[in-house]
Parts: sequence; C-alpha cells; structure tokens
Amino acid sequence: MRLPCCCSIFFVCNQRKYYLCGVYFFKMFKLKIHRSQLIIGESYLNIADYLPADKQIIVITDACILKYYGEFFRNRSVIEIGMGEKNKSLDTVADIYGRLLELSADRSCFILAVGGGVVCDIAGFVASTYMRGVSFGFVSTTLLSQVDASIGGKNGVNFGGYKNMVGVFSQPQFVLCDTSMLQTLTERDFISGFSEIVKAAAISSYELFEYLEQNVEKALARDNEIIRHLVIESVKIKASVVETDEREQGKRRILNFGHTYGHAIEAITGVTHGEAVSMGMIISARLSISECGFPQNHFDRLERLLKRLKLPVTTNVNRQDMLQSILKDKKRENNVIQFVYLKNIGEAIIKEAKLSSL
Repeated sequence: MRLPCCCSIFFVCNQRKYYLCGVYFFKMFKLKIHRSQLIIGESYLNIADYLPADKQIIVITDACILKYYGEFFRNRSVIEIGMGEKNKSLDTVADIYGRLLELSADRSCFILAVGGGVVCDIAGFVASTYMRGVSFGFVSTTLLSQVDASIGGKNGVNFGGYKNMVGVFSQPQFVLCDTSMLQTLTERDFISGFSEIVKAAAISSYELFEYLEQNVEKALARDNEIIRHLVIESVKIKASVVETDEREQGKRRILNFGHTYGHAIEAITGVTHGEAVSMGMIISARLSISECGFPQNHFDRLERLLKRLKLPVTTNVNRQDMLQSILKDKKRENNVIQFVYLKNIGEAIIKEAKLSSL
C-alpha cells in the first residue's frame, strides 16, 4: 500500500526501525521535498532523535501531559494551554503568539506539540501561521489522535460555533505515536479513540473490522500488541486516502463517515468526539440501508461492535436540532452536503444529499 504523497511511515520494534513504505511529495511551487514521517512504536523518550539540533525548541502541551510527563520537559521552553474543545479558539491562538514573542521565537524555531487532538490542532495551526509558518512536529498521546486527529495535515480551531472553521492544510515534519503513553488515559478517553478505528475499518477494511471483532477484550484491556496493530492499520488507511486527496476535494471525504451527525451531536451535547462519531456512524449506517442497500446484517455487526467497545449508539438529540447544527458544517454547500454512506463493511461511497433528506 502506498502512503501519502507527503509521508513516510515506519514502526519501531526492539530498537530497530522497519520502514513500511516511503513516498516523497514534491511541492511544485517550491521545488523541494517535503517529508512527514509517521513514527509508530518509538518511545517519546527518544524524541531528541527527531528534533532539529540547531533550532530553538518550544513545546506546546496541556496540564494533563505536564502532570504525567512534566519532568521530560524540564529543560525545554513550554507553553501550557487549557484542556478541552472549548480551548480550540482564536483567543488561545493569540495567547500562544504572545508567548512565542516573549520567548523571542523567530522563523527558525521548531514547535513540538505533545498531547491529543486539541493540542495538535492548535499547535499545528499556530506553527503554520506564526511568521508565515515555522517547522513543527507532534508527539501524539491519545488513541484518537494517534489513529486520526494528528494524521493528515489538517490544523484548525473553532469559531462562532463552527467546528474547525478557521484552519490550514500543513504537514508536520513528524508524528510520533508511542502507544505506551495510552496507559495514562482515562477509561473514557481511551475508549473514545476506538470510534475512529471502527470508522477506518468500516469505510475501507473488512479485515481490520474482523480483527477488531476478534480482539475486543484485549483491545479494551490495552494490550500493547493489539493496540499497536490497530494504530498501524488505521494510519495506513487514512494515509492511503490522504495520498490521493490531500486537501479534501474528493476521496478524502470518506473519512467523514459518521462525522456530519457526529459533529452536530458533539456540539449540542458536549460528549467526546469519539462518542459523538459512534452515534453519528449508526445514524449514517441506518440511512445507508435505504440509500445504498447496506445489508442489515452488516448494520447489526457495526452496532454490536460499537456496543462491545462500550461506545454509545443512540442519542436523545432530536433531528431538527441536529439539522440546525449541520447548517454550520463547513462542508455544506447551500442546501446540500457530500454525505458518506456504506455499501458494505469496508466499502464507503460519497453521494450528494439534500439537508432535507437527512
């Protein structure tokens, strides 16, 4: 399987690096190679091996990461941001700009984000816009960010009730995923990450879906071998999609399966992103039965797997409230949206749908 035009990926086992694939992307307007490494299995303790030795390193992270790994940053300049989706705002971005100026950060600095999706989104946006762009990398610390949020080059913040409304496409130099860091996650945050793994399998890999069905108990017990396999396979799926459509003009939209309703549920109820996407997938899969002939037995398997993973499959949010929230979806064009349906487990299609039909 080829990986994204802007990425190479390898995993680390017993201190030896094994490349799964390496593909380079040449920026036509810059005439130079841009490479983003996706590093799975490396210890965060070895992060210095991937950081530029001749640049000022500035870490952006949150209080939870500092609680568990603060000693690791003892000799680094650290900018701490608030936790949670409410902090993905331009106010937070402005505060970080101010701190960067206080630290005399110039165009040669390197920003290292250590955290989950919120931290990586904010730090990536800041790095991409500060002084018209500085280099950056991620140490991804949550299951959700390791399999989805930190991969693909999307960086943004919320604005005016619109999720990720202000943002850029910009690739980090690397994303390091140390699965051992997942042991410090709360049960809720850990389980939340499985929704994006299920999504990846549902849209692109029947084999991964079966593997997850067969290993639910071990996955929930945080078996590192199982989790590492799930992370690698999920990243390969997302990377292969991003390769063909880095800026979401076509095929990359299949990664939004469950997200149209999921974002609405998340905005209205405040549940975690993963929980909202789980409920959104069930709504979308149910629509897929009538719209695309998605088999009922496949729907039942999807619902059963989400339940076994302790993810919610129902919501009390009424349809009208969800549609009002979907009107704020940045992917909407007039009264239509490119909606993702399932034809089978492992096969998704994109069809234009009128909002009135959802």
